[in-house]
Amino acid sequence: MSSRRRHVQGNRRDPGAQRSSRLNELLREIISEELTRIDDERLDWVSVTHVKTDRSLDRAIVSFTAALGDADDEQALVAVFEEHRKRLQGAIGRQTTLRRTPPLSFEPDAQLREANRIEELLAADRARPGNPEASDEEE
Repeated sequence: MSSRRRHVQGNRRDPGAQRSSRLNELLREIISEELTRIDDERLDWVSVTHVKTDRSLDRAIVSFTAALGDADDEQALVAVFEEHRKRLQGAIGRQTTLRRTPPLSFEPDAQLREANRIEELLAADRARPGNPEASDEEE
């Protein structure tokens, strides 16, 4: 039996994937909670959307979104997160039973930004004169 088949028998999922998913969610909650404790106004409108760790815990990528900002602001926020990285990793170390905490790296949530861009394009297309959908809505 192949190793793939052993992990995905019947309706059961890969236990490693389930553990990784739970860990990612736990890290997201810890980081989000710690951000509320950090007295830095630059982080007031920031949300952690998800965390992705690799199986060996060599690193954890923290994706975030800023309610008020553009791509330039998001890159500046990466530097702000780096300033607070030690504190965030310390919170993870205190609140988990991991043997070692994965080093954190930060990136703006590109998926959310792209979804917003698609919504903007669709709205612009609907509002375009001569669009059959636009004329249906006007009637």
